[in-house]
Amino acid sequence: MIRLKGSWRLRCLLGVLFVGLQSRCVTGDDAPASESLTEAVPVQTSRGEESGDRTTGGTAPRVVAAAIGGAEHPLIPAIRLAQSALTKMQAIDDYETTFLKRERVNGRLVEHTMHMKLREKPFSVYLKYGEPYVGREILFIDGQNGGKMWAHEGSGLRALVGTVSLDPQGAEAMDGNRYPITMIGMRNLLETIIDQWKQESVYGEIDVKFYPDAKLRGRACKVVEASHPRRRRQFKFQKTRLYVDDETKLPIRVEQFGFPETEGGEPPLDELYEYSNLHTNVGLTDRDFDRKNPKYSF
Repeated sequence: MIRLKGSWRLRCLLGVLFVGLQSRCVTGDDAPASESLTEAVPVQTSRGEESGDRTTGGTAPRVVAAAIGGAEHPLIPAIRLAQSALTKMQAIDDYETTFLKRERVNGRLVEHTMHMKLREKPFSVYLKYGEPYVGREILFIDGQNGGKMWAHEGSGLRALVGTVSLDPQGAEAMDGNRYPITMIGMRNLLETIIDQWKQESVYGEIDVKFYPDAKLRGRACKVVEASHPRRRRQFKFQKTRLYVDDETKLPIRVEQFGFPETEGGEPPLDELYEYSNLHTNVGLTDRDFDRKNPKYSF
């Protein structure tokens, strides 16, 4: 917690700042989770072997060594697609984008939309929020500010506190967020998905579908969807979708669905991350990540 000189009112305000990182609640599960697949047809569907264990969360299903024609696990082609996109990321030094995220936090689906600048080395992130948090800015640079991020609100009582330094994994910064700012970005997203699928690829009960002709907001893309017929301890999500842009070969959206409360019910959207208006290798400099930049309000 940052110590402030001045009145007790400012000290109280600091206590709610970034308990001020709370998010707009999305009524119901109104995220366009599958709209981009409504006209797409999967050209390949593969299914892992079912386990003899059918109890919810029971003992682990037996390891599956091969599931498609005795050749490979159905997740292997999905992992290849994600790894190919990660390889494309090696040529990306920086990018600007509109970042949309929807996350289920404490049982509610909440939303953030922001303009993002990201530089890979040193890992640097600038975020400027849109409605309903106009004026909120966050800046994080790996190796600076003692590992903390700078943050401020743009309006309301919390704005009176000004810029504060917050631990990215602390309670204030994490309020309304599932992951810290240190995990943001396309590279981190791909690495997370690849790790998830590699861990799942030793098990059966996995259905994989490929949609080669999907569209997302008018952009042609390929989509791979991996799902599980029943809840297991080793499966964090019931369904995962990865969208890879046809032109850039980069990941532009990921959706993660939890397991439904009742068997046969619709899986709830837990996480959605989307990158639109993406411009890569735009030549971001230290000035773009300088809190004294006159274009910013830190």
